[in-house]
Formats: sequence, structure tokens, C-alpha cells
Amino acid sequence: MSKTTPPQSVVIIGNGISGITLARHLRKKSAIPIRIISEETPYFFSRTALMYVFMGHMRFEDTQPYENDFWKKNNIQLIHKRITRVDTQKKLLLTQDATEISYDTLVIACGSKPNRFGWPGQDLKAVQGLYHKQDLEQLEKWSSSIKEATIVGGGLIGVELAEMLHSRGKKVHFLVREKSFWDHILPKEESEMINQHILAHGIDLQLNTELHSIEGDERDRAKTIVTKKGDRIPSQWVGLTVGVSPNIDFIKNSGLELGRGVKVNCYLETNLKDIYAIGDCAEQTQPLPQRRSIEAVWYTGRMMGETLAQTLLENKTPYTPGHWFNSAKFFDIEYQTYGMVSAHPDAEEEAQFFWKPKKANVSLRFSYHPVSEKLLGVLALGTRIRHHVFDRWLEEERTLNYVLTHFSEAAFDPEFYPNFKPKRNAI
Repeated sequence: MSKTTPPQSVVIIGNGISGITLARHLRKKSAIPIRIISEETPYFFSRTALMYVFMGHMRFEDTQPYENDFWKKNNIQLIHKRITRVDTQKKLLLTQDATEISYDTLVIACGSKPNRFGWPGQDLKAVQGLYHKQDLEQLEKWSSSIKEATIVGGGLIGVELAEMLHSRGKKVHFLVREKSFWDHILPKEESEMINQHILAHGIDLQLNTELHSIEGDERDRAKTIVTKKGDRIPSQWVGLTVGVSPNIDFIKNSGLELGRGVKVNCYLETNLKDIYAIGDCAEQTQPLPQRRSIEAVWYTGRMMGETLAQTLLENKTPYTPGHWFNSAKFFDIEYQTYGMVSAHPDAEEEAQFFWKPKKANVSLRFSYHPVSEKLLGVLALGTRIRHHVFDRWLEEERTLNYVLTHFSEAAFDPEFYPNFKPKRNAI
């Protein structure tokens, strides 16, 4: 690592987890001017908590981890505007209301936007995704008039929307083009478990089904969806949850090198001096082995913010996210994964040990090297395991036998949960 010269000031586009983490870590160790620009909300909030606001478990203000005066107290200026263009020659940002904002060092942390693939009717009223606070507000606006809703796309946001709408008594149709839910991520047994769990909640899960078009009523509101099979399904609201893409339209033709996202090296530097990119919109030009070039995950955004703060203030530090991990929830089945567990493993590179009790929506799958038996990853459904323990075991290259023998160290079942412990001979 080499010493770096702190910037005179920093402007951050985006107030999501990556941009806010960067700002907080910069402020901990410096007094340099920091400005954060966001069109979505004036204040940072937990995006993953939007579903709980709709379901009545939280108020929106409860999703904001910091008091509104936190930013003023810490001398971080918040600007609630939309950036429409970046002039990298003059070091200027142009906003929708024609304001010009100059920058010394610029950090692009503008996140993602929901994908749309040109379906007829995709721009009708009551057709949307669930990513921004404004999406939640739109869904709330339509909610009382929804009897039936269709969700298109079998990802994590799709499951969240299904649970949200189901909690308000809506009939939910769920179109998944794959033959089984999330089967490019989940192995066959886990995918089928989630299929059955979704169906058990009364959701109309339609596998091997794709959207053809959306038809509107006389007020240009969604009324019916048509599948590629020719089926017609009444739908007063349509959720498009077919993934997200980096939100980079406003920086096209700026001189920044773009691919699917803003291209960055391992130091999160773009091709232009004094401009960096972090979070969902950053595309690694040389991703680490078994990591994707774009990872739209909360914790990677946080880690990029922490890493870039080190580079800007102390030492030039490469982004090294470590072992892959992720977590989610399919209704009331929790999902955790650490390391790499393939849905369709190459037998020469990866063997798997799967364990599941007969009467519970619980399973554990361990991935390991077929010769050395070195642990490659773990996937847990319906039970909790400790992140730091599996991260250490992966780092120490422990064998499958060691992991199964010491599994109690990693078990983390909350109070009132049944205790589960896999046995190697249980398969």
C-alpha cells in the first residue's frame, strides 16, 4: 500500500449504503468538505426494510438509522437533486433544475434501476418495480384498488413483493420463466422446497411462464397480463422484478469508460483522474476468482465505501471482499450462503453433502473439493448459522469432516427455534 494525498473535497452521487458508508468513514478521520447528492430521498434509509413498511411492521422513519440532524452535526451537506449530466472536462455536475455543482473528487455511487425489456404495456400505470422509496409510495397508492396482482420474475425482490401483497389479502400470480424457482442459484432440492413453500402460502406460482404483454383499461392502467403461452390473467397491478442494472444513463458520453456499469480497477478508480465508482453501479474490470464483475449486494456496497475511504485518506487499498456471502428470506424460510455452492456442480471440481430432516423446511448443503474434501461453501435454509465461523473455516481451508464434527460452533438458532444438527450418515 502507498500513501495518498487527501482530496480537497468530495462529492458523492447517491445516498445508498456505499455512498453513506464512504462519507461516514471519511468524516471519522478528516474534516474535508463532503457533499452527497440524491434525487430519491433527502436522508439515507435501509432499502431492504421497504417491505416491512408496507406490511406495517415499521414506519418509514424507522428505516433511517441516523437522526436527521446527524448530517449537519457531522458537517456533511445533503443535496436533494437529480443529476442529469456530468461534465468531466470542467468538473461540473448539472442538475435537472439547471444548477451547476463543481467537484474536486467525484464518487459515483448511484446504485441500480429495475430492468425492463420492452414488453408491450410496460409503461402503463400500476406497472412498476420495487427498488426506490418512490416505488413503495406508488404501490401504496394503488394498493386499495388491487384485487389481483402479477409479479414477473423469480428473484428475491419478486418473493418480497409476493409476501407484501399477500399480507394485504391480494391474489398474487407469480410468473417465473425457469422450470423451478431460482434454480440458477439454488440446487434442485432447495429450489423445490421454496416452490412448495410459495404455493403453500396461496401464491399462484407459474413456472416455465414468461410475460408477453400487459393490456390496459380506458384510463391506461394495467388490467390484464398475457403470457407467452397465451393465458390471460386479470391484474390491476404488475410488478416487474426481472433483476436490476447499474443506473448509469446520466453519465453516458461523459468520457467515463462504461460496460454494464462504470468500469473500475481494484482500487475503485475509473479511467478518469479523481473519479471513482462504488456499489451496484461499479463494474470490476478484473474481478477476483469466483466473484462477479457487478455485485448488487448490500454488504459489497458497504465494503467498497470502507475501502475507498482508506484510499482517499490514508493508504491506497485494493477492494478485497473476501469470501462470498448472502442472505435473504422466502416468506418465513431464511436463506444464508457462505463461499461457493453451485446449483449444478462440476463433479470434478465440486462435491456436495446435503442434509434435510423429513418434516421441516430446513436444509444444509456443504460444498467441498472431491479429492481434498476442503470446504468450498455452505447453503442453509430454515436455520441460522454464524457468518464469522464459516468465514474462518473457509479461510483455514477446513475439511468437510472437520466442519461436520464442529458444526455446533456455527449453529445459531434463536430462542424458540428447534435445534438441528446434521450428521454425515444422514444422507
